Amino acid sequence: MEEAVGDVWSMVHAERAALITDLEHLDDEQWEQPSLCAEWTVHDVAAHLADTARTTRLSFLVGLARARFDFDLQNARGVVRERGASPQETLERLRQVASRRSTPPAPLDSRLVEEVVHGEDIRRPLGLAHSYSMEAVVRSLRLQARTPASFGGAKELVAHTRLTAADADASIGEGPEVSGPALSLLLAVSRRRVALDDLDGPGVAALAAAI
Repeated sequence: MEEAVGDVWSMVHAERAALITDLEHLDDEQWEQPSLCAEWTVHDVAAHLADTARTTRLSFLVGLARARFDFDLQNARGVVRERGASPQETLERLRQVASRRSTPPAPLDSRLVEEVVHGEDIRRPLGLAHSYSMEAVVRSLRLQARTPASFGGAKELVAHTRLTAADADASIGEGPEVSGPALSLLLAVSRRRVALDDLDGPGVAALAAAI
């Protein structure tokens, strides 16, 4: 078990390091581009990742209570807290937490979901390509598929759909098939509509309507 935990954190840390490298090459205009995450810029998503990297079980519960159990409000406050006066200040904050192993009261694989999905929230609008660990992507996809929407997952969304990764040994659920790259499946079930263009199969229309 300890080895498995270490493997997850090594993937999380590798994705954080890769994103930091990409962010180092952005100009000010790119930092303020809209991300795939509704109403957040690239800068906002980077601040959110710095915030979630600092989050512990206790701080999450305290923050949620202070936000009157409004998860979106809690996230918005975290962005304000970690977004620096300049992109470089935010980037430095992200560097400072890149090796942390803090986590809220959620499955450990949720840390992979954070890094992969939000990594694409930043990269796709900017036209940046990145080769993610396939294990990280598949683990993220499996977690999203079994997590209720009330906890940020897609269990209800994919309840009557079969997700089949064309580039990995992963097939999840029962029903009309939706196939495509594992990363695009992950983004689609995480409600990033842009990924639907990468998918095929009789279940795509139903998935698109449900998002």
